Amino acid sequence: MKVSSLAKALNTTPDTVRHYTKIGLLKPIKGLENGYKFYNSAQQQRLAFILTARHLGFTIKDITEIFNETDKNNPACPIVRDIIEKRLVEIEQKFQQMQTMMTLMQQAREQWRNMPDRAPDSHSICHLIDAFSQTQTSLLTTKIKE
Repeated sequence: MKVSSLAKALNTTPDTVRHYTKIGLLKPIKGLENGYKFYNSAQQQRLAFILTARHLGFTIKDITEIFNETDKNNPACPIVRDIIEKRLVEIEQKFQQMQTMMTLMQQAREQWRNMPDRAPDSHSICHLIDAFSQTQTSLLTTKIKE
């Protein structure tokens, strides 16, 4: 099948198919007469895998590593498990950072709620931010680094 047919079959765009072809994750067969790229069922299966893996948070590098194993007829499941474990740790860290940031923003909102507006001067660009406690800001910085 051609690029557009493959894209339609997997509910993606032709540009997506072209991108994965360009970076070598898909390997179509070139037609001898017209040079068109044709994708067989194995390539359709690879694209379906790529799309699912991307939705699960796998990077192009991860997918390349997985394909390197499967192209050698080695099981990719151990690599997949390792990658997903790493991603879960990363997501948990980001989640904690975002929770800390949300708390800090809520504190700022409460502190600023009844403060008057002021024009900038030679000492301050926005007194709301300038007045925000260094202690509260350092809390965020410390939590994000953890």
